[in-house]
Amino acid sequence: MATLVKTPSGTWKALIRKTGWPTVAKTFRTKRDAEDWSRRTEDEMVRGVYIQRTGSERMTLEAALKRYLSDITPTKKPTTQRGETSKAKKLIEHLGKYSLAALSAEIIAGYRDKRLNEPSRGGTISNNTVRLELALLSHLYTVAIQEWGLGLTFNPVLNIRKPSPGEGRNRRLSPNEERRLLAAVNNHSNPMLGWIVGIALETGMRSTEIASLRRPQVDIERRIVKLTDTKNDSHRIVPLSKRAAELFKTAIANPTRPIDCNLVFFGEPGKDNKRRPYTFTKIWRTLVKKLELPDFRFHDLRHEAVSRLVEGGLSDQEVSAISGHKSMQMLKRYTHLRAEDLVKRIDKIKKPKRETLAKPL
Repeated sequence: MATLVKTPSGTWKALIRKTGWPTVAKTFRTKRDAEDWSRRTEDEMVRGVYIQRTGSERMTLEAALKRYLSDITPTKKPTTQRGETSKAKKLIEHLGKYSLAALSAEIIAGYRDKRLNEPSRGGTISNNTVRLELALLSHLYTVAIQEWGLGLTFNPVLNIRKPSPGEGRNRRLSPNEERRLLAAVNNHSNPMLGWIVGIALETGMRSTEIASLRRPQVDIERRIVKLTDTKNDSHRIVPLSKRAAELFKTAIANPTRPIDCNLVFFGEPGKDNKRRPYTFTKIWRTLVKKLELPDFRFHDLRHEAVSRLVEGGLSDQEVSAISGHKSMQMLKRYTHLRAEDLVKRIDKIKKPKRETLAKPL
């Protein structure tokens, strides 16, 4: 039987001691609530279905996310770590005071709808941003259920609709924009910016893939780059155009490179005196703003490069091998380019001359 004790503050504390189960205690405002909880808990113990929920009731989402960022996030890639940190801030801002047990599908759906209507640069928060925030929240619940032993029985994020992915970005460079952009980066005080932009435009490599490159990965003679640290963890070999090979050759021969630095694109040394990859994000944003191209992101260079590979007549398999897209589904956004190319090729087909039918007498 449960023991009910009235506390000096006027609340009621229920204490359950049952053989084979840990001692359980909980405080309530009224004696009736304490009795109801005690009866329900003892019944669950008798039926062997009792779950200790105190941990999930006491731990707020803010505390859970801080534990997640401390224990789980460091095991991931640096870019993923930065992304999860920013997403966690938004979740804490809106839902941080709720306990894990109190967060219901209805509350999370309300968060989804509110975020989708929040203003952002160039409009409202994108569907994909909210999808990724919900994915982080969902994984947090998965870890809490499987590893933290907080007494959670289900993941509420699985019971709500996720925003549709939406259409991918399709920002292309016009010839004039490309001339202006290349002129600006090539005239920048640090020549590495021009080399990086040129390589991104020639190869379609991601900014993190380029920044983390080390000299042994680049084979100028064979005109290939071996990527080992990619977004989807798949190794791939990127062929280099003549222009890309020239840019890499110039970058590797950079006379300002420290003797003990193996990075192709190097920045200032950190606290441990080791060179860090060259960081150009802020410089890029300032530059495109100055060029009046604020809607053009560095990642759009990858889209431009892949688009040119498709327009050049390469098959989906060949494009995927170069770009690192893991499935043909991901290349569907470039299908329209093939259709436009087919139209041009159809127009070039020489049609045989047809004999003119004899006119009737």
